[in-house]
Amino acid sequence: MVPLSVLDLVTVREGDTIARSLEISVASAQAAERSGFKRYWVAEHHGMKGIAGGATSVVLAHLGNATKTIRIGAGGIMLPNHTPYVIAEQFGTLAALFPGRVDLGLGRAAGADGRLGNALRKDIVGASERFPQDVVELRARFAGQAVGGVESPQASGAELEMWMLGSSLFGAQLAAMLGLPYAFASHFAPTHLDEAARVYRERFQPSEFCARPYFMAAINALAAETEEEARFQLSSVDQSFVALRTGNPGCLQPPVKDYRASLPAPARAMLEQVRSVSAVGTPGQVAEKLEAFVARTGADELIVSAATFDPAVQIRSLELLAPLLA
Repeated sequence: MVPLSVLDLVTVREGDTIARSLEISVASAQAAERSGFKRYWVAEHHGMKGIAGGATSVVLAHLGNATKTIRIGAGGIMLPNHTPYVIAEQFGTLAALFPGRVDLGLGRAAGADGRLGNALRKDIVGASERFPQDVVELRARFAGQAVGGVESPQASGAELEMWMLGSSLFGAQLAAMLGLPYAFASHFAPTHLDEAARVYRERFQPSEFCARPYFMAAINALAAETEEEARFQLSSVDQSFVALRTGNPGCLQPPVKDYRASLPAPARAMLEQVRSVSAVGTPGQVAEKLEAFVARTGADELIVSAATFDPAVQIRSLELLAPLLA
């Protein structure tokens, strides 16, 4: 099996607080470290009461202090929401605090509407168009260059891995051109997965950061003692996807038995499409599905994502997958 990593949205469960959500993420990161997972990534989202990872670099500092060996990173930082200079300072500081353990995944999608753009004081559309130039600026700052005559002392020479993220061909092409490792968000946007992997590998230009293509794919994965139990527990995330797609996002809800069967046909079809890249069931069933997914994609690494309403179930899933990492 290829290396496995974890993607965490720092989910807020119904009735929980932000503080409790951060406690759960710490426990999950520690379980991932004990189980042998390679990385623990946190995603940046704003203005969503069900996701608590908006202050991503702060969350990563908290997770870094609570762990010892697992890599921590952003999966990712939505660069149009920020200036490259500030991200260089933040992640250069993280790299100084946790040497050899920090990843910086970069995404072009702002994850923001016009109102949030105003709150961030950012021209999101213009910043998205400048994304390639901003990535190049970030790389220059980590290399110690004074871009625009201004140095970034915290960033200069920082020991970290920079990644390109994507859910379309744009990220694959940019990652290939810049010689960066590439992570595809197939756990919720599987449509262009195979083509993006092909384009990335065919167009890859070696760089000092990455000598050959390195492709990571995301997959929904949850292991439990029985397949029925795993599917039952994953219905909480299914509910979140439906709520998001129908314009009513909120906190993670308790699981519902036979949730998919209860949906109208259009909603069920939408859910089955966006959640088609999944490995759910007993540890043996999950292992078989992960191996088939690696065979299909040729992925060098997988990053698994699955939140459950009961945090103990989420942590137990990571522990059940540990034998795959031995």
